[in-house]
Amino acid sequence: MKRLISLLPIALFTALSFGQENMAAGFRMLESGDFAAAETFFESYLKSNPSNKTAQLCYGRAVGLNGRPEVATNKFQNLLKQYPGDLEITLNYNESLLWDKKFDQAKPLYAKLVQTAPESFGALLGYANTLSNLKEYNEALTWVEKALALDPGNPNAELSKKYILLGYANTLATSDQFEAAEGYLQHIFTIYPEDREALLSLANLYLQQKDFTAARDAFQKMATSPQDSITALNGIALAAHLDEKDKEALETAALSLNKAQILNEFELLERAQNRYIQALIWNRKYVQAGKIIDSLAVAEPQREWILALRATLGLYTGSPKESVRNYNQLLALDSTSFDGNLGKANALFAAGRPEEALEAARKTLNFYPNQKDALQLIEKINRNYIPQLSQQGGYSFDNGNNVAVFSNTTVSLATSTKFQTSLTYGYRTTENTVSGEVAESHNLIAGAAYTPFPKATFSAQVGANAADFMGENYVQPLFNAAFQWEPLKLQNIRLGYQREMENFNAALIAREIVKNHYQLTYNLGTNFGLGWYTQLMHTEQSDANSRDLLFTSLYYSLLRKPALKVGVNYQLMGFTEQVPELYFSPSRYQAIELFADFRGQFSEETGFVLSSAFGQQQVEEDPTSGLFRIEAGLTHQFSKRFGANLYGKYSNVASATAAGFEATEIGVRVNWLMGNQPIFKTSVSQ
Repeated sequence: MKRLISLLPIALFTALSFGQENMAAGFRMLESGDFAAAETFFESYLKSNPSNKTAQLCYGRAVGLNGRPEVATNKFQNLLKQYPGDLEITLNYNESLLWDKKFDQAKPLYAKLVQTAPESFGALLGYANTLSNLKEYNEALTWVEKALALDPGNPNAELSKKYILLGYANTLATSDQFEAAEGYLQHIFTIYPEDREALLSLANLYLQQKDFTAARDAFQKMATSPQDSITALNGIALAAHLDEKDKEALETAALSLNKAQILNEFELLERAQNRYIQALIWNRKYVQAGKIIDSLAVAEPQREWILALRATLGLYTGSPKESVRNYNQLLALDSTSFDGNLGKANALFAAGRPEEALEAARKTLNFYPNQKDALQLIEKINRNYIPQLSQQGGYSFDNGNNVAVFSNTTVSLATSTKFQTSLTYGYRTTENTVSGEVAESHNLIAGAAYTPFPKATFSAQVGANAADFMGENYVQPLFNAAFQWEPLKLQNIRLGYQREMENFNAALIAREIVKNHYQLTYNLGTNFGLGWYTQLMHTEQSDANSRDLLFTSLYYSLLRKPALKVGVNYQLMGFTEQVPELYFSPSRYQAIELFADFRGQFSEETGFVLSSAFGQQQVEEDPTSGLFRIEAGLTHQFSKRFGANLYGKYSNVASATAAGFEATEIGVRVNWLMGNQPIFKTSVSQ
């Protein structure tokens, strides 16, 4: 906008100085934007002609546009004392305030000027540009149209109108008024057909709306030169990534980089390298991406885009602490960096530091008001701490003639980002349709979880179980305690103890069997899709029996969206005492199975999960038998605060009763956030 404004009075200066050919060279310097040379020229001219008004105006303009707007303002202010009310000096004085970005000061001066000089093109266009810089785009459009009515087709006014429309469209897009924003961008094409900046804004608008086909088309229309082809390919690669086509994104980014290397223009080459490395990261080619980043950092370790790439790689590879360090270095170079501020917020959240993440997101909004990604991150973090009600209900039956109806209701309440409480009520009634035995149990459990430092949580639950079997009843205490933490990157360990009551069927409820579980689980992830999960459990029972269990799973993530995980599970279990007349308690049981877990989204609101496994199981020395289980679920988010999940599952895995066991369960879960905000004050509110 500054270059645009600087050209407005030149024609008038030329007319005023008719006959002063010895200043023509200086005028040409101003017109061509060579302000340093123009400053030197008019400074020299004024030594021999100190009172020449036109030369003084031109010197003021040259000085102001050469980076010293405050000097120009003082110069024009002094001239106004010599020539009170002079329109040309007034126009230059007002414009110097725009060069100095003092738009609030300029606004009332232009508002007065357009009233006293309504036929002044410079006043009308200056007022339009002032309003545009203040983001008062609707008013700015009104005044630029008045300027064009006074001088139809004026190139400076048309250029101003273009930038007003671009700014207005961006503001509307920020508030999700996409249709109106697109209309203003399309209007630019009536002035400048296939305008590069308008096409770029239009493509980004389509990306916001997830209309990736339209975004690609807009980027492709930009590719009218070798330089713009690189920009277009970078945009198309981003569109492919957002459309979950990462392989295509990498191929496109590689093509962009190849073109940029041939063209060998420094800035375009950096942009192409940036997108190519991003595409490598999207495709989980972390080692290759890391090597390229390291090679680039040798020469310029403090370049902002290189620091941002290293931080992004850290987030993708499970190193959020390293990402925070890189984002801090980036922000030390540029405190207003969008990538730095929002990236740091995401990294802090991933590192288990939600309060600091909220503060970083707030800083992002200070620099970029209403920025959608920052607002979504704040909402995502806050959702974890909003009071919520969870309800599960279901029905199950098995081939042992047992049927059950159950319900669990949990209310969760966070009092800070480090401390959460819960209260759960569970009900289960079970009946054997052959023997006629009926039993029911009621659980009431209070819980708390405390996170003393990132990635480490202590949790405990205390409650009671009240059971009734054919008129006989008892009450037993329940307890659950665990410590879970992430000692190293991509590793998770959980130590736990649980005291529970056996309530699978009526006969077992009648036995009042207390089970004390001692558990250790360990999960190891990798950056190449492979993972390993292991659980060890020892159980002591009140009937003097005990059980040892080992479960281990080796799995691999084939796809990310939709997510497809496959693997092999192995289970080994044994009881010290065998009481088959009461419950399944072999001295040795083992099973091996292949499994697949597939889950994804039909739409933003509706998702699915389908998990199945098949294999072989063996009880002691008996012949092996087939093993099969399957679970399917459908989820739907009805609103930001209310969602539901309908599920069903079947299994023939040997369980609490016997081998050859088959069970089916169907149920529904609902979750309701009881408010829009946490009840405690966080660093930032929406």
